[in-house]
Amino acid sequence: MKTLRYEPSVTSYDPQTSRRAVLTAAPHRMSLRGQRIVALGGTSGIGLAVVQSALTEGARVVVAANGQSRVEEVGAELASRSPGSEAQNVDVADEHSIERFFERIGRFDHLVYTAGDNIPLGPLAGTDLRQARQRFEIRYWGAVAAVKYGMRSIRKDGSIVLTSGFSATRPRAGWTSQASIQSAVEGLTRALAVELAPIRVNCVSPGLARTPRWGALSESDRQALYEREERRLPVARVGEAHELASAYIYLMNNTYATGNVLNVDGGGALV
Repeated sequence: MKTLRYEPSVTSYDPQTSRRAVLTAAPHRMSLRGQRIVALGGTSGIGLAVVQSALTEGARVVVAANGQSRVEEVGAELASRSPGSEAQNVDVADEHSIERFFERIGRFDHLVYTAGDNIPLGPLAGTDLRQARQRFEIRYWGAVAAVKYGMRSIRKDGSIVLTSGFSATRPRAGWTSQASIQSAVEGLTRALAVELAPIRVNCVSPGLARTPRWGALSESDRQALYEREERRLPVARVGEAHELASAYIYLMNNTYATGNVLNVDGGGALV
């Protein structure tokens, strides 16, 4: 009795020569070319790096963010580089603003949420709970609203990529608010991957990188943080925005990935 054996799709059998041909068929190359991506928070830092990487891949991008002047600046560059791409001013802390945005833009392939302002660090005893709730509005509830109103417009084989952070797994003293928000986003990612299937839902957990996200710290405190982390991290340096952006591109491209939290942290979770 002949035993059936699985063979990878990159091999084929030639009956004329009775030989197995290896690597005759190139595997499908994943690419965002021709796809439309909606990026909330895409005017600075990691979000802007994701937008730049997506444009390089040949995608069209719709950026949504707060701040009229910055949105206009990014929008002008998008229009010059990628016909069909644009930027719109949207208050990501306002559910109705997000709802109206998605009503305007029509169908798209991928939703990326990186929106978030600076997070002041400090002990819980000195935390202003009103400000802490406002940051939840942007980083967590803003993501929830974006998915709620955006999911109906995502095309087949599309995806959603959210953003958490290394504080969810390796919090430091005084990082209570940050760790809480990021942990909530990771739980949201797993729940949505089940609820919204077959739409894929993933999350990137960035490690420390040189981005405006750390603007709440003074220059000296920020530099001290970078130097301390460079001594601790296995890669012996702090990350850059473009390195983190590649994780978002990967998760959009990989049609078999869902429910994942992808750590890009220089090995920070290990130490």
